[in-house]
Amino acid sequence: MSLPCKFERSLLSHDEYMTVRLTHHPAIYELDPTELQSALVRLRQMRDKERTLARQKQREVRGKGAPRGGSFPGTAEQPLRRKQVFASAKKRLTKELNHLRKLEARITHIEAARQALALRRAANFQAVALTYPTSNDGMRPAQNRRRRTKVPPSRIGSISQATKVAQAVRDSRS
Repeated sequence: MSLPCKFERSLLSHDEYMTVRLTHHPAIYELDPTELQSALVRLRQMRDKERTLARQKQREVRGKGAPRGGSFPGTAEQPLRRKQVFASAKKRLTKELNHLRKLEARITHIEAARQALALRRAANFQAVALTYPTSNDGMRPAQNRRRRTKVPPSRIGSISQATKVAQAVRDSRS
């Protein structure tokens, strides 16, 4: 479930909010992948810290753990909410990083396909040979300008074989 920005601001300190604010709509598109990665690391650390605090408070309530730190009174509700804010911000960053990676891969594939097409076209058409007379070279054969086609070995003889099979099926019926 998404949380309103005002609710996030009420839960977080100024520094934490500035980190989380970068994960929202207009600001996330202005960051490059290295900044996104560093923000992801910071958010993961903040989320882990809040998760640890919440678990400790839950253990204290159940009577399983000794209370730690007098400056953290109350229940585990507040750290769980803060952890939820950090987790949703981390999710947004991860989604944007995956989007950028897929976009980069798509661009790479398009460039490779264009290069492969250019290589194939270059292989299908031979360059026009020089046919003007030069001294001491004698006659030159005129180059064939038709496109060179290559039939895959699996197709050679397949038509005649299909005809043979069809004839054998017809002969076996009678």
